[in-house]
Amino acid sequence: MAILQKIRRSKAQSILEYTALIVVASVAVGYMVLYVQRAVNVRMRHLRQELNESQR
Repeated sequence: MAILQKIRRSKAQSILEYTALIVVASVAVGYMVLYVQRAVNVRMRHLRQELNESQR
C-alpha cells in the first residue's frame, strides 16, 4: 500500500513540474514575441523616416 501512495505522489509531482515548466516557457515566449514586435516596429519606423527624407 505504501508503494502505491509513493507512486501516486511522484506522478502528481511530475504533473505539477511539467505544468510549471509549460507555464514558465509560455511566459518566456510571450515576452519574446513582445520584444520582437517592438524591435520590428522600431525598424519599420526608421525605414519610413529614411524613405521620407530621401524623397524630399
